[in-house]
Amino acid sequence: MTLLKGQLHFMSDYFEVIAVSSDGKCFNDMLKQEGVKGYRVQMTRKITPFADLKALCLLIKLFVKEKPDIVHTHTPKAGILGMLAAWITHVPFRLHTVAGLPLLVATGPKRKLLDFVERVTYACATKVYPNSITLRDIIVQNKYTNPTKLKVIANGSSNGIDISFFSVNSVSVSRDTIRRNLNLQEKDFVFVFVGRIVKDKGMNELAFAMKRLSSQYAYVKLILVGPYESDLNPILPGSETFFRNSSSVLQVGVQKDVRPYLLAADVLVFPSYREGFPNVVMQAGAMGLPSIVTNINGCNEIIIEGKNGVIIPPKDADALYVAMKNFVENPDQVKALASNARQMIASRYEQKMVWKLLLKEYQTLCTNIYSND
Repeated sequence: MTLLKGQLHFMSDYFEVIAVSSDGKCFNDMLKQEGVKGYRVQMTRKITPFADLKALCLLIKLFVKEKPDIVHTHTPKAGILGMLAAWITHVPFRLHTVAGLPLLVATGPKRKLLDFVERVTYACATKVYPNSITLRDIIVQNKYTNPTKLKVIANGSSNGIDISFFSVNSVSVSRDTIRRNLNLQEKDFVFVFVGRIVKDKGMNELAFAMKRLSSQYAYVKLILVGPYESDLNPILPGSETFFRNSSSVLQVGVQKDVRPYLLAADVLVFPSYREGFPNVVMQAGAMGLPSIVTNINGCNEIIIEGKNGVIIPPKDADALYVAMKNFVENPDQVKALASNARQMIASRYEQKMVWKLLLKEYQTLCTNIYSND
């Protein structure tokens, strides 16, 4: 739900919007903020056949009751269950947004199963919206669906970015104050990572790079914003030990508002293995930060090499170390990239532009419904 913040309220001026999610309190709070009706259907992130069958039945029952004209799903599990339920109940327009493909890092039987799930999801959908151009190309290359079903809204992203919210001027305290509160010195060069602290986010490589950097430069620091996940995709024990015990690493956990930590930093470091269209890279750019990202879909569209950041190969700890070291040793380069960062985000991913193009998509579909009645 938080990934679509503001979008449901915007759409409610034009449609009756009903939200469905497995979240608890967070979901209820979001319904109040968005001003829409909602239902909670428990959906797990793991492969859980019995729980998934129960969720499918609940969705079928819900769609029979509400009789929606459009069902639009996000996330892999909501996608397969929501599209199946919508297909079974003959919902006219079944839309699925692809915001990443976990299967890209899977192998063996698990990869085959995830491939099958993806194909079924797209077969049940009437339209599929990859949220990046590269992701669309990956779907076509893997022949998951007919290319005519695919469309990228705007320049990518599921929800765009609120550039008025993600702005240096929108934070009530100064950068200097935030840094003092974090016990950072004026001379410190600060990297920031925002996201889940898991293997697939490149956290083992980041631990390796920071170990080397911190042994060379005492003034290099890393702010970690996000939770550890020990049950899904955990990092190596040695990496976690370093993050938890190193004086060069500041752990702040999960934060509702990441802006102060972006404001306190000099560079975003985001060495992920796979993404859809990472919000944090857009958020950092809107806050005037250059980024170090991996050459994966989404990241390599938001960041243009040498313009607003640097792109390195995924799973390459040495390349990450070199890129971080170059930034530390070349502050003028950091300033030059930072000067481009906000404008490059605002011109391509401003939130209301994305919403209006998606609204146009919905309105076109509904026009087709009514014209065929």
